[in-house]
Amino acid sequence: MEPTRDLSLADGRTLRVHDTGGPGHPGALTLLWHHGSPQTGALLEPLIAAAGSRDIRLVSYGRPGYGGSSPDPGRSVASAAADVRELADALGIDRFAVMGASGGGPHALACAALLPGRVTGVVCLAGLAPFADDIDWWAGMASDGGLRAAISGRGARADIAASETFDPQVFTPEDWAALAGTWRSLGADAQLAGDAGPDGLIDDDVAFVSPWGVDPGRIDAPVLLVQGGQDRVVPPAHAERLSRTISTAEIWLRPRDGHISVLDASPVAMDWLRDRAAAR
Repeated sequence: MEPTRDLSLADGRTLRVHDTGGPGHPGALTLLWHHGSPQTGALLEPLIAAAGSRDIRLVSYGRPGYGGSSPDPGRSVASAAADVRELADALGIDRFAVMGASGGGPHALACAALLPGRVTGVVCLAGLAPFADDIDWWAGMASDGGLRAAISGRGARADIAASETFDPQVFTPEDWAALAGTWRSLGADAQLAGDAGPDGLIDDDVAFVSPWGVDPGRIDAPVLLVQGGQDRVVPPAHAERLSRTISTAEIWLRPRDGHISVLDASPVAMDWLRDRAAAR
């Protein structure tokens, strides 16, 4: 298991940080992983294996309200950048790449926009685009009740959380195969996060449908958007919207993938990040 520590932030909150340790040689890439919703922030076995075989230092943390990190009700998507700045400074990390999946995608993008010069590249796997009324943001979502409630605020989202149940139809057969195989650790971690209570997920959902506090169009680092064509949780229109907004973005559409199976692209996405870091 990767080393874990609790980091005290300037505002008195705690972040639980996970770190595979320093890379094997100077100049090797450090990658900061932004977990999905809900997850604890603990590093997942396929990510550890892929990073280790590439001599990449892998770091993660639980967002506020998840996995031992202090809650921060009212946080925005942009808030992640300040937490990551303190985290990176505490670990002595100057420049790093970021990668986020699902609910972690917006937070990875926020770090890239707000930490220019430090973020060498960003990968967003099945991540949401900023909420907007001029597009059908909901089209293709199999289960959107929590996010719709979050528009009315934290209290409304908490009311839904008290009675909501998971709809297995949100995942494709490919997703279920991934959860039974390579990404078994993701399913187990999501269960741990859910068992600990809904606060982190509630705050994530409210942040997603509120103003992010940052414009992804400000990103000047290379951005890779990886999207499953069959995704029923975050439909492809979100990646397409982001690709039009971010001038440095390229998009990899994986037509047969869903929301979980698209994570199989993580190893080659790490190669992409390593190449971009070397060029900057």
